[in-house]
Amino acid sequence: MSKLLRAALVGASMMTVVATGAGAQSGTSVSPSPATSAQARARADAIVARMSQDEKLALVHGLFPPMAAGKSRNELIPSAGHIDGVPRLGVPLVRESDASLGVANQVEQRKGDVATALPSGLATAATFDPAIARAGGAMIGSEARAKRFNVLLAGGVNLTRDPWNGRNFEYLGEDPLLAGTMAGAHIAGVQSNRIVSTVKHLALNAQETGRMVVDARIDEAALRMSDLLAFQIAIEQGKPGSVMCAYNKVNGDWACENNHLLNDVLKRDWGYPGWVMSDWGAVHSTAKAANAGLDQQSGQELDKALYFDAALKQAVDKGTVSARRLDDMVARYLTGLIETGAYDTPMPTAAQTPPYARNADVAQRAAEAGIVLLKNQGNLLPIARSAKRIVVIGGNADVGVLSGGGSSQVRSVGGAPVEIPLAYGGSASFARITYHASSPLLALRKALPGVEVSWVDGRNLNATVDAAKAADLAIVFATQWTTEADDVPDLRLPNQQDALIAAIAAAQPHTVAVMETGGPVLMPWIDHVPVVVQAWYPGQRGGEAIANILTGRVNPSGRLPITFPADASQPVRPRPVGLDRLNGLDAAAAANPAAASTQTLQSFPVDYVEGADVGYRWYEKKGMKPLFPFGYGLSYTQFAYRNPVVTGGRTLTLSFDVVNTGSRAGADVPQMYVTREKGGAPMRLAAFTRVTLNPGETRRVTLTAEPRVVADYDVKMPGWRIDAGRYTVALGHDAADRSTVSSATLQAATMKP
Repeated sequence: MSKLLRAALVGASMMTVVATGAGAQSGTSVSPSPATSAQARARADAIVARMSQDEKLALVHGLFPPMAAGKSRNELIPSAGHIDGVPRLGVPLVRESDASLGVANQVEQRKGDVATALPSGLATAATFDPAIARAGGAMIGSEARAKRFNVLLAGGVNLTRDPWNGRNFEYLGEDPLLAGTMAGAHIAGVQSNRIVSTVKHLALNAQETGRMVVDARIDEAALRMSDLLAFQIAIEQGKPGSVMCAYNKVNGDWACENNHLLNDVLKRDWGYPGWVMSDWGAVHSTAKAANAGLDQQSGQELDKALYFDAALKQAVDKGTVSARRLDDMVARYLTGLIETGAYDTPMPTAAQTPPYARNADVAQRAAEAGIVLLKNQGNLLPIARSAKRIVVIGGNADVGVLSGGGSSQVRSVGGAPVEIPLAYGGSASFARITYHASSPLLALRKALPGVEVSWVDGRNLNATVDAAKAADLAIVFATQWTTEADDVPDLRLPNQQDALIAAIAAAQPHTVAVMETGGPVLMPWIDHVPVVVQAWYPGQRGGEAIANILTGRVNPSGRLPITFPADASQPVRPRPVGLDRLNGLDAAAAANPAAASTQTLQSFPVDYVEGADVGYRWYEKKGMKPLFPFGYGLSYTQFAYRNPVVTGGRTLTLSFDVVNTGSRAGADVPQMYVTREKGGAPMRLAAFTRVTLNPGETRRVTLTAEPRVVADYDVKMPGWRIDAGRYTVALGHDAADRSTVSSATLQAATMKP
């Protein structure tokens, strides 16, 4: 969302999961199965043929309710978007909500309205389990329907290119196969409720610094093999009714008027049948945007002009936009509604109360499966029964768990025990530092009867060190708040927390660091802290999930969906590109407030020199050892891989036994990495699965490589090309594991773009 949106909000003060049907949640009847794309389009065309031009124009731009008083004949629910229907033709009213991690209500636009908060997107990605992603989507989709929303702006799949991106927590990591698979499952879950989910933000919305003006530059093949592949997989598997284009430019053109992205790639090459909506405040033209493939201007009050109303009518009358193109815009919008079932499934006439307790279980399961045990020296965890005095330190762990900020902010059930307004920054007007009411301290006390579990806030260093010395075990909670609209300036923990952790570890050899962060942070104290637990932003039941992991009630099984650098020099870009430009504007505004409103940040480039070698591929290419590699995570049991067999030919498959060699039941995530034997290209994640085994249990697993990961994109063909020859296959516990390596010969093959 844009600065205008933030100001407006203030001014307005691969398994199948049985998803809960919309009828069970909302009391409405559920339509028959949604139509196929071809059926939906044929029906949409027939409806468009009966429309007047004014009715068509009314459907290709949407209101932003906090700024749209009196502009609709229908009730405007404070939310992200609103498009009136066409009652005489049965075209439904559409209400849109932000929803990456739950039905959002950022600064409590809807007083008293709460929703279930999932853990962060990175936490869900860390499960490596599409079933968990789908269950989360089904849950938030059901709550959206109960609250009378039928389009959710969920489905963020932008790859993590820089660890300092303030919005990384919403997304699904650095690998296109993992991110696309998890996003597709999440979208399918949302749409199981006969509502629309988007996939966003197409494309290369990879930083928040200057996101409204940055020009993301990358070559075609690299883009197809990285970010666009994630979108392509998500669209194929989730079939979202809508795609949201991004704020930024891509190779010189705004994403929402980028003919290559929207027409050539999305609609022609991928055959996408639904509609392209703009991000809020991302439209810059009428004829160029419409002809380039934008179908709907969203949140029209946040753009500089109402590009898709009177201006579009004039363009059609003049012939700069054809009448046929306007019909296509409307038909695509209707197709997305029809194909998902949203068109034919009426919303409840009044908001209803979802089954919040049951839905909280969904959020807790996701958090438990996504928490990553990074270090467990001496098997200090799970907490031994011999520990009779435990001190919990910092992170507001006495009252709750941290959440990320921005449009994904959920006002969770139970309220916000900590909520801190911001005085400055890009997110100041529409975000607050917010905690969910799920206390790790209280959960630990409940899980450890008979154990003295005390609390220290960590502000007084001497008192904190004394408390740590006196305990059998110290558990320190470290927090890093990140948000949409602002990147973090560096990867250090803020507010001197590194020094606090180091001091605690020096005083207490049995120290556990629990990290509630938006992504990777540096850990200068890592050699002196025996246990590190990556909890991400763990959501509505995060306190209970953390306690269950620490005490061993749940065996940790999360795996990193993103590489953790050992130092700030390892990522491609060590700091946000363009941050100096923003700081310069802020300084000028402070010196001359009267001129602040006239300042604008000019477009500037970010060259993605890593190309398709994002994340772990960059580290392998440069021969760097990260602090923790992609795919890494420990367990309270051990897993071995035995009897691997690699088969080539037309496809590349890997069969092997997974054995739980430990004494506890647990889940493992075997990962298959592939590259050509010759050429020196980094290995790529080609397949993965999640396997749960009892102690001593063995299961035979077969992984089949995603062919587009094995292939390279050939811009001359154009399409995907697998060269004939030998391919190296690694079966690993993470991206750096090369303990089991084989090879096989593949036949040459090509695939369409």
